[in-house]
Amino acid sequence: MPEMIQPHILIVDDDPQIRELVQEYLTENALRVSATSTGQQMATILENEAIDLVILDLRLAGEDGMTIARTLRDKSAIPIIIVTGVRDEADRIMGLELGADDYLTKPFSPRELLARIRTVLRRTKGPALTEARQREVRAYRFVDFELNLRTRRLTRHAQRIELTNGEFNLLSALLAAPQRILTRDQLLEASRVYDNEVYDRSIDVQILRLRRKIEADPSQPQFIMTERGVGYSFSCPVEILY
Repeated sequence: MPEMIQPHILIVDDDPQIRELVQEYLTENALRVSATSTGQQMATILENEAIDLVILDLRLAGEDGMTIARTLRDKSAIPIIIVTGVRDEADRIMGLELGADDYLTKPFSPRELLARIRTVLRRTKGPALTEARQREVRAYRFVDFELNLRTRRLTRHAQRIELTNGEFNLLSALLAAPQRILTRDQLLEASRVYDNEVYDRSIDVQILRLRRKIEADPSQPQFIMTERGVGYSFSCPVEILY
């Protein structure tokens, strides 16, 4: 059976004890977690990873959390849960007006945070999030793999799997149309969306090489299936990240 896709949560908090506590608890509850202490490091992670939700402390040392939240919201539709040690209604209202999806005041229980994360993810992954669905696709996830279209990186458990340009283009095309049969001509045409480079080798050779990198047993593929006389299909459910 395929493994469940784990949402990727980013914690931005300059208190190492809180970061460690929250990261450990969320990881134990089937979430993938990254953590950092600065807005600059947050920006770097967002450039290189497909993050599903950000937990942002407004009171980072030497930084304006409100400005960080505003910049994040201006650039993306990634859900934000704001946390702060200040019991100030003005901060809460301003944070929500900036586009935060929820707000927690320290000290809070990890259990409550988890409940709020799940609620926000359910809401923002639903069909009502029209704006996010109109944005450019950031990444695809299947089982424990993640293909980031911005960085052109395929990772598994945060470990990079090197792909050639042709392999990246082909995998991108397959993931954009999961569980649909694509002819060789369709795969060639679809791949041009991701790069203008035309394949210099046949689709079949590219498929063989790609299988060697993502299949447990390339001779008995579970992801990329051969549709004899037609083409190929990607048989695994795919999550699209906007």
